[in-house]
Amino acid sequence: MIDRSLNYGRAHIKSFLESVSPYGSLLDIGAGTGVDLAIAKQVCPKARFFGLEVHAPYSENLRSKGWTVYSVNIERDPFPFDDESIEVVMGNQVLEHVKEIFWIFHQISRVLKVGGHLILGVPNLASLHNRILLLLGRQPTSITVQSAHIRGYTKSGLLSFLEEAGNGLYSLKKFKGANFYPFPPVLARPLAALCPGMAWGNFFLFRKTRPYKNEFIDFASPGRLESNFFLG
Repeated sequence: MIDRSLNYGRAHIKSFLESVSPYGSLLDIGAGTGVDLAIAKQVCPKARFFGLEVHAPYSENLRSKGWTVYSVNIERDPFPFDDESIEVVMGNQVLEHVKEIFWIFHQISRVLKVGGHLILGVPNLASLHNRILLLLGRQPTSITVQSAHIRGYTKSGLLSFLEEAGNGLYSLKKFKGANFYPFPPVLARPLAALCPGMAWGNFFLFRKTRPYKNEFIDFASPGRLESNFFLG
């Protein structure tokens, strides 16, 4: 039986955080119920923690538990932090829900310190089960038309985006896969470790290598792409 809790890759999130600890500040974009923030605090208790969460029930719940949370629409609002003021930014199962990827990466790259780390988790459009579905002429489960997911990602696609739109701003330090449909956990875990590029979800640890110079905004400047994007 499939264990969908593995989709969130919490073991990989913890491992990535342990590899970059100690850190002084961490921002979770789309903080949700606060599970990843709690993992980050467990790894490095003395850091300062921040969350961005626009869904009122989630943000109110997080504040009631003592987290510092800002009700920010990450597709429209500037992140409420100074340039290069955050050491770790993470976004787990967020990017598949958004259109305004250039604005989001503009803000992430603005607030993240040089040498700081970016942790991302996304469903994998190139997972084994999605490949089979496409072969059969079926819609991939990671981006069904009737779901909240509006973008699909593969490892090569995300790396290409960061290389071209970000002009090599980030270097990939670690890459992992989580869960492996349609197998139960006893098989899904080793298969995801052996073949991360075909796992249900992909998890990335990036390092920001140099100062940010508005590359993501410039790449999507008016007239360059056929779709209009929010650029501030």
